Amino acid sequence: MGEHHIRVTEGNEQFIKSSRVIRHPNYSSYNIDNDIMLIKLSKPATLNQYVQAVALPTSCAAAGTKCLVSGWGNTMSSSVSGDKLQCLEIPILSDRDCDNSYPGMITDAMFCAGYLEGGKDSCQGDSGGPVVCNGELQGVVSWGYGCAEAGNPGVYAKVCLFNDWLESTMASY
Repeated sequence: MGEHHIRVTEGNEQFIKSSRVIRHPNYSSYNIDNDIMLIKLSKPATLNQYVQAVALPTSCAAAGTKCLVSGWGNTMSSSVSGDKLQCLEIPILSDRDCDNSYPGMITDAMFCAGYLEGGKDSCQGDSGGPVVCNGELQGVVSWGYGCAEAGNPGVYAKVCLFNDWLESTMASY
């Protein structure tokens, strides 16, 4: 945690092992539904200006909401992963646009975000990363066809539907 440049130790990183990985009980590898999990740390992280918690959503974000997605993934479909943490502002798309982009593939636990014209997107290597809207964790990078391709926006796990599971699971470990 606190990492910015993967290949450079900057002194702000916290290296903490995981003690448990908790996959959502209804995760489906067939259609990538319920694509969310928790990682329990072996010890608490020290919160500071480089490592902070993010709030769970108080409600589901509406289409058109501007969000930030971040990660060290590829910057293009054919490229290699980046060294520096990247951040991109993306809008949440309507359910209609999402369904039209991926007919029959979008479940209630997913949403699309990004640009239908392509050009900017999350990509391979960003999976599991956050989508933060107005200071709340609204999404987790999940899947898509290629990266930044027209008509194929990114697909994200809809965190607002998992609040009860997240809170009860965190409380029980």
